Amino acid sequence: MRISVSSDMDDPVARALLAQLRGRGHEVIAHGALREGADPQWAVCSEAAARDVAEGRADQAVVCCWTGTGASIAANKVPGVRAALCTDAYTADGARRWNDANVLALGLRLTSEPVLKEILDAWFTAEASEDAEDRGNVSYVARLDRR
Repeated sequence: MRISVSSDMDDPVARALLAQLRGRGHEVIAHGALREGADPQWAVCSEAAARDVAEGRADQAVVCCWTGTGASIAANKVPGVRAALCTDAYTADGARRWNDANVLALGLRLTSEPVLKEILDAWFTAEASEDAEDRGNVSYVARLDRR
């Protein structure tokens, strides 16, 4: 799978994220502080990673900033993106399952490497729900993008 990754800081957790994704066999597209010469501002690099997903250059994205909040807000401004700020595995599982999230947002401040691994395990294991109510909600959100 091709995963676009952004971070506004060249942080140990961001570096661990790259290593985890590559170790799982994913192709990584780096943005922000993770790519030499790229703009590291959280709004700019999060948008870039989200656009990779929306425009088909990446299957999913992971966007990071100190709290994860700004990265998730910026990513969610890109039509077609459903970014979820996840602080634990249960939230990551639910975001993929019930919300069909295609962008994972992480906070660098509180995410340890063991928690990062748990979040990624849940994110990549969960599949989007086929429940009519869940699909209806995801479709409703897609219509919001077109308004």
